[in-house]
Amino acid sequence: MKFFLLAAIVNGFLSVALGAFGAHGLEGRLTEKMLNTWEKAVTYQMFHTVALLATSFIAMKANVSLNGAGWFFLIGIVLFSGSLYMYSTTGIKLFAMITPLGGVAFLIGWILLGVAVLKNV
Repeated sequence: MKFFLLAAIVNGFLSVALGAFGAHGLEGRLTEKMLNTWEKAVTYQMFHTVALLATSFIAMKANVSLNGAGWFFLIGIVLFSGSLYMYSTTGIKLFAMITPLGGVAFLIGWILLGVAVLKNV
């Protein structure tokens, strides 16, 4: 779980940095629609950073493996937020088509976390 805790720390940092970059560095360079897309990427990255933190803490407290949930949250961040960052800055629609895969990964992560909590906590 140390890996997921460190991944959460890195993603928390990146969420703040990318949020600030979007607000200050991209303003006037992207359309309002694309800035909103960037902000959505930052928001979902931060929400799932918190999910990674919770997953790590629950796993440590309950002494249970939540690797599946952790991996799906991390993969979701990369696919969902990463594709939206790329789409908003390039306009290439292929990136936007990847985003739902990240959303599915988030959903699977939440399901795995819930099942593990119901079984073990």
